[in-house]
Amino acid sequence: MSDGGVHGREKLGEDGVHGRELYARLHVSPDASDDDIKKAYRVYAQVYHPDKYQSHQMQDIATENFQRIREAYEILSDERKRQIYDIYGMEGLVSGLELGPKLNTPEEIKAEFERMKQRQEEEKFAAHVRPSGSWLATLSLPQFLKGGGIMKGMVMSSEVQSHVSRKDTIVLGGNMAVSGDSGGGAATAMFRHQISSASSMEVVASAGLRSLLGFNTSRHLSLHSTGTMGISVSFKDGAVNLENTWTRQLSESSSGNIHLILGADPNIAVGWQRKEERNSAAGELKFGPTVFGATGHYTHHFSSKSHGRIGARIGSNALEFEIGGGRRISDYSTIRMLCSLGFEGIFWKFELHRGSQKLIVPVLLTRALSPLVATAALVLPSSLYAFLKVCVIKPYYHKRENQKILDKRQKTLSQVLEARAAASNAQTLLQNVANRKQKKQAERGGLVITKAVYGNLKGHSEKEEETTLGIDDELPLPILDVTIPLNFLVDDSGQLKLHEGIKKSGIMGFCDPCPGEPKQLEVSYTFRDHPYKVVVDDYGGLQLP
Repeated sequence: MSDGGVHGREKLGEDGVHGRELYARLHVSPDASDDDIKKAYRVYAQVYHPDKYQSHQMQDIATENFQRIREAYEILSDERKRQIYDIYGMEGLVSGLELGPKLNTPEEIKAEFERMKQRQEEEKFAAHVRPSGSWLATLSLPQFLKGGGIMKGMVMSSEVQSHVSRKDTIVLGGNMAVSGDSGGGAATAMFRHQISSASSMEVVASAGLRSLLGFNTSRHLSLHSTGTMGISVSFKDGAVNLENTWTRQLSESSSGNIHLILGADPNIAVGWQRKEERNSAAGELKFGPTVFGATGHYTHHFSSKSHGRIGARIGSNALEFEIGGGRRISDYSTIRMLCSLGFEGIFWKFELHRGSQKLIVPVLLTRALSPLVATAALVLPSSLYAFLKVCVIKPYYHKRENQKILDKRQKTLSQVLEARAAASNAQTLLQNVANRKQKKQAERGGLVITKAVYGNLKGHSEKEEETTLGIDDELPLPILDVTIPLNFLVDDSGQLKLHEGIKKSGIMGFCDPCPGEPKQLEVSYTFRDHPYKVVVDDYGGLQLP
């Protein structure tokens, strides 16, 4: 498959949906009937058939483009191939999926494809290892100012999870805690076995301060509910604890759970979590003979990179409020700073999250709940962050993102140049018909496409490309002139329609001028001698006038 002329496999978009390039090639809707597909093929065949041209060069260009529309027609006119393509794109057609008589429905095709993909994943599954861990270092500014050490305490934990088979997992971990002159640690080993798709079991052993042996089992009680039961025995005093957890999906974005512990320190906890596109919240109420408390936090994402957070912890032995925010600094890393006020004093808390690793550094500013210190602890970090964001962070990330764009364009230069050449050749064959249609529409005051460009339109003028990115003449601009193919697509009634959900780079005469970047189509046109302009996203529909 090609994307505007470069032959290769059709790839999935960022949203996981393939670009439906074959529909774009024939300029038909994904819901098009067999007659619509046949009619569209005949229209393009009249333009791209090699027998229509005399020179060898034009015949070669026509042959290449005719093969592309013929490939699209052969797949879309075959019911089973079209079903596979609609579900998985070209990947489903070239990955070895059987086309036997038993695959008659989309459900059967999807099930067979999933089985095939699962077999491929199982080959890599045994070697899959996932480490995780956290490090919490508590610093004390008052202790340091009095001449003592700044380190107040430290807690470290780490574990490694390894899949020894498709159903069996081993987890090895350990933790260590130091506070002042005392400390301790423990090592833990766990074996998990997946009994079936709905149930699993775990055996846990721990040695150290909390030496114990435990057994847990969990099962999906229904489509939205899960139950877990466990028992553990302490090697230190022989105490037996029983645990039960019930989790239920309350809605598409929220879930709740109940955790019951029976033993030396019995308690029950009721929790709730909710996660939406820009907001998330969680809370828990815990009570027992010796403990009572409630915790909760709310996070709001201002953008894809930054968020704010507030939280509270109230109970029989705690009273704490925190407020702050964070920013995603890479695809896998997030930093966060919080200001905490409570019985233990006023803290700054710095956090670094990278993948499944976590570093937390609380800094005690003062044990006294001073309004002046509390105000300063809130105002100073936010003021400093605002200054750094404007003067350091934004310029740095802007420069880094621009450099990434430049590196990507240099890496895909040969692919883009080849695609542009193929698109130019396709436009050459469309030009005569497009000119006749344009002239006919102009004579009767109909729809005339005066200028159309496709690609990354935002912030990429020629001047910005040269000054901001330092792009030389060898790197083309991330836009493509598509005036000719759009004039060709204007029908006899004077209308132009681009179907929604179809990636526009697949249209004959188009290509992808900037792989991996967001693209839009900008169309300037006249209708009844009045000028208009419209901009539409890559997968958006368009109907003119």
